[in-house]
Amino acid sequence: MQHTSTQDTLVGLFVAAGIAGLFFLALQVSNLGSFSESESYKISANFENSGGLKVKSPVSVAGVKIGQVSSISLDTTTHQSVVEMSIDKRYDKLPDDTSASIFTAGLLGEQYVNLEPGGSEEFLKDKSKLEITQSAIILEQAIGKFLFKSAEEKK
Repeated sequence: MQHTSTQDTLVGLFVAAGIAGLFFLALQVSNLGSFSESESYKISANFENSGGLKVKSPVSVAGVKIGQVSSISLDTTTHQSVVEMSIDKRYDKLPDDTSASIFTAGLLGEQYVNLEPGGSEEFLKDKSKLEITQSAIILEQAIGKFLFKSAEEKK
């Protein structure tokens, strides 16, 4: 069996294309390759508990991704989690009484912020703060409450 330089080149190109494909897939799965921050505005919301929410987690309305979480910090005065979100400029008609909830998507438990538009005539602007929020449901706390309630009922 003879190897030619053409075959070696084709195999090298095939391997390079495979590596590039894996790199692209990794970017898509990790949300690093999507959503540019250049054409966006920022809003923030305080949560009692942000759970497993991460920077670059999706922000959606009615199941449509409209932005991503840009930072998560702690308000040292209220001891609440402050979640800052970058919202695509195309979605600049969100009412200023929009509410934010942290939900879990899929079997892997990736958390995201879901926005529920209100009915106000005024719209969110850059650096607006959402007042109505619902924190993440912590599975361990929910199981603990259920077990504690079951034990109380048996007494």
